[in-house]
Amino acid sequence: MSHANSFSFSSFLFHDNLRFFFFSFHNLLLQPQINYYKTMNPSTIESQVQFESAISFSMPAVSSKPTRWERKKAAAAAKSTACEEKTNVNKTPSSKRGLKRSLSSMSSTGTPHSAKGSAHKRQACNGRFIHSRSSMDHDELHYHLTRTDFHSDDTENETKVKADSPNTKEYKATLKRELLDGGAESNGHRVLAYSKRATVPIESQRMGNVLYSQNKTDMGKRVQKTSIRHIPSQPERILDAPDMESDYYLNLLDWSAQNVLAVALGPTVYLWNADDGSIKELLTLDETDHGTEKVCSVSWVPGDGNFLAVGTSDNVVQLWDVNEEKKLRNMDGHQDRVSSLAWNKHVLSSGSRDSMIINHDVRVRNHKVATMKHHTQEVCGLKWSPDGCTLASGANDNLVCLWDNKMSATSDTNTMFAPRQVLNEHQAAVKALAWAPFRRNLLATGGGTADRTIKFWNTDTGSRLNSIDTGSQVTSLMWSPNHKDKEILSSHGYSENQLCLWKYPTMAKVKELKGHSERVLHLAQAPDGVTVCSASADETLRFWRIFSEQSKGKAKSRGLLSGVGSIR
Repeated sequence: MSHANSFSFSSFLFHDNLRFFFFSFHNLLLQPQINYYKTMNPSTIESQVQFESAISFSMPAVSSKPTRWERKKAAAAAKSTACEEKTNVNKTPSSKRGLKRSLSSMSSTGTPHSAKGSAHKRQACNGRFIHSRSSMDHDELHYHLTRTDFHSDDTENETKVKADSPNTKEYKATLKRELLDGGAESNGHRVLAYSKRATVPIESQRMGNVLYSQNKTDMGKRVQKTSIRHIPSQPERILDAPDMESDYYLNLLDWSAQNVLAVALGPTVYLWNADDGSIKELLTLDETDHGTEKVCSVSWVPGDGNFLAVGTSDNVVQLWDVNEEKKLRNMDGHQDRVSSLAWNKHVLSSGSRDSMIINHDVRVRNHKVATMKHHTQEVCGLKWSPDGCTLASGANDNLVCLWDNKMSATSDTNTMFAPRQVLNEHQAAVKALAWAPFRRNLLATGGGTADRTIKFWNTDTGSRLNSIDTGSQVTSLMWSPNHKDKEILSSHGYSENQLCLWKYPTMAKVKELKGHSERVLHLAQAPDGVTVCSASADETLRFWRIFSEQSKGKAKSRGLLSGVGSIR
């Protein structure tokens, strides 16, 4: 063999071995991809061409495991879909929305965005509204749920409710018995409550973190927690009050912030100091051509025990300095006796048998600043609201009028002002008036012998909230100063002559106090908020401990059991 032939044969072998090497290396690189496609379902490969192209150099190598950002994108899409299905059960998310969300998670360069903000928004769909029950009035809600006499707040749109059929009544009675276990007699039985709570986990007991507790008694056998406050049935002290006028329309008793009780007996006003039991005669009216004048009303300046207003049968209002025992001024304007008085800061409102109400500014010489006219008979009850915005008046014409305080700001004495609202549902004279201390627009009124009811009003709308028949004449009303108790005290005349303590808004009778032999005419509350004095036509003053104390550390009133047993 020649040298040239030997070289050609050697080159052929070299190139042949080189091709074999590259072919083996090519198969080695593509073996994972070939195995991946071999595991695929043959039905997913449309043709053999796809399989041939998959193992050729025309396609890039594909790993069998997705990249990290692809896994995160798939997880985020799955989580978003699950959230939508949970919040919108009846809505199927469209493919366009899902595609838009998938594309929005990537930037223009194909890099996935941070899902922190979007995940926060998606978590909001799992939230739920939890309302605050601390601001709810549960007593009033329970009353409205269990009451049987429904009255519409809007009297213009009030319609008559048709009587239920016998089947409907039987169904309601059965439902009430099953849910409330007897209705109002269930003593606060809760409807929405588990019969038994979950047991305490053993692990929690060992760690000392007890998260649950189990009721010892069944829910149906629960007994409502009763009040432990004791209200004595007998008065704490009794004082004689000779010559006490037995007149329903007068207001002859008031208690000052300095713990001094003012009592009008005929023409004389006496001051009884509850701290030391001392008695002082402040004034005695002079005799006139018409006979001896009488005191018809007394009223202390609120928060100040130094000044006392006195209304007389001589049509005059007197202002006295108690410490100096000196009359400061006379304020006229009425044509008949002044039977009711009420203070609003420096403005004194007086009601008379001439059916007019006059506002006096005691700071200025020309004291008459407003005249209010609507009643047609004697104005026997006056009471300013605690915020000083509204004056309530009751009269012998069975009406209750609400007056705006803006009337006291004018100096036009010739203008007769009309009331803002007139409440005309009473059937007798209205003397008893009381504003609720826990609600600005709640007013309680009491009617005379022909009415015998206590009514509650929303003074913003003029609608009646409730009415209860007491069975006897209502002469006075007084709220408990403790807002949590929501109790109101009423005094009565014919025929029981008793005091009644009621729980608002259910108007359940808490306590009934008897002792007066004739009708109770007036009530006055001590500055401690606990003791109440009642004046009766039987010429006695009786002191009762009725209301609860506002705070444990507040000192009790002194001197109620000391001193003499008679006003004069």
